[in-house]
Amino acid sequence: MASKTRSIFEDVSDIQKPLAAPGGIDAGGKGSREAIRVWLMMLFTLVVVMIIVGGLTRLTDSGLSITEWAPVSGAMPPMNVAAWEAEFEAYKQIPEYIEQNAGMSLSEFKVIYYWEWGHRQLGRVIGIVWALGFVYFLVRRQIPVGWTGRLVFIGALGGLQGAIGWWMVHSGLQVGMVDVASYRLATHLGLAFVILGFIAWFVFLLGRREADLMQTRRGGDVRLFRLSTGLMYFTFLQILLGALVAGIDAGRGFPNWPLMTTGTGASFFPPDPFQLTPIWRNFFEDAGLVQFIHRITAYLLFIFGVLVWLRGRKSPNGQTRFGFNIMLAVLILQMVIGIVTVLYSAPVHIAIVHQFAAVLLWVGILRGRYLARYPIPQSIRGK
Repeated sequence: MASKTRSIFEDVSDIQKPLAAPGGIDAGGKGSREAIRVWLMMLFTLVVVMIIVGGLTRLTDSGLSITEWAPVSGAMPPMNVAAWEAEFEAYKQIPEYIEQNAGMSLSEFKVIYYWEWGHRQLGRVIGIVWALGFVYFLVRRQIPVGWTGRLVFIGALGGLQGAIGWWMVHSGLQVGMVDVASYRLATHLGLAFVILGFIAWFVFLLGRREADLMQTRRGGDVRLFRLSTGLMYFTFLQILLGALVAGIDAGRGFPNWPLMTTGTGASFFPPDPFQLTPIWRNFFEDAGLVQFIHRITAYLLFIFGVLVWLRGRKSPNGQTRFGFNIMLAVLILQMVIGIVTVLYSAPVHIAIVHQFAAVLLWVGILRGRYLARYPIPQSIRGK
């Protein structure tokens, strides 16, 4: 009996092996990717709230009300009259109370204390949410390949942010200081936006399979990605400058636009911008110069943003074009809110909207950058 001819592509084993299912590389991590994405979105929301509460803490001059860093014992506020008196007495020893708030009542002190305590407490909550989530996914082995280091990195940045927060507060407790050092405030806020940016980027990436990202990256717009990356860095610089403005209350000194009005008249340039010595101090401590730099940077950022948007309009991908349309809309909104903030001398309710709009712009730019790199597939007829 003649033996059956085998194909050269047939397995020599008599055991039939199952065929690999399409998308098998990502199949095992599909559920974990979605769960980790939800967890990161929770962290993202908490960080946004943290930025807003931090801004309100600064605007209400509450940041120096707690004069020590107690990561564990400080989780509980004073629970009796004696504890409140001890906290208030410690506050009375620092320059802010002596030179600015002398005569403050205990009830008034409690208001600013709870703002700062709430800010620190929120930081603890973020740390706990990160730790519980990371350990849960690690123990269950649900972290996709290549993502463990990224998630640890987020936690490390959070720990660093806590240390920088105290470094910032400590500067305001020194002799001659009634506020925290503006450059330390800028460092603290800048790192918050860095953390927010990485979380947002990871959320974007986890929204699609690795195989899909690799496939769509081939159709990405390299030039648009580079332009949006430049816009991202430019916006980050403006955020830091905004923190410098807030750090010395420079937003309240010249309530006019586009000129800067002083006692001697109105001018496009700030009055006597280089009176402090050494000269570098003027870029951090001269209210007129700091606000002027913030204004000029805003103009340049707006122009660059429009140029990036014009390039984004040329994208053949409808989702990418829409992403950059949203980015431009938020950029225009932020510009208008910034002008209103100046005209009304930065009242708390407008200033905090300005800061929140910065968060929206930051995320909008990151989203546009992501879509330039990894465009969402569309039909051939898609516009």
